[in-house]
Amino acid sequence: MPSESAIVTVWGISLVVGVVVIVVVAFLLSRIVDTARQINGAAATVWAVGQRIANATIHIPLLATTNRIAGKILERAAGIDAATAAIEGHASGCPSCPACAHGATPGMVR
Repeated sequence: MPSESAIVTVWGISLVVGVVVIVVVAFLLSRIVDTARQINGAAATVWAVGQRIANATIHIPLLATTNRIAGKILERAAGIDAATAAIEGHASGCPSCPACAHGATPGMVR
């Protein structure tokens, strides 16, 4: 049977080893918690930036519709420009303008 001093020595060593293990585990757990908090903060930042990007780019698919409508407006504007140029050309050479534009002179182009 082991002596009482051997039992106390083994018990003391076990107690010291247990305390050291607990301190190391507590330190490692605190590092894990700190890392988890950093990851959570970074994820929150990524989420916020992602939402801002989504809000800024949500209307991009509508640009196809905008481009199509702008093309139609451009076609109409070209027609208006041509008609305006024809009126200007007529008015610059017609001594009766603007009266002929109102139908006062027969045979004139309106």
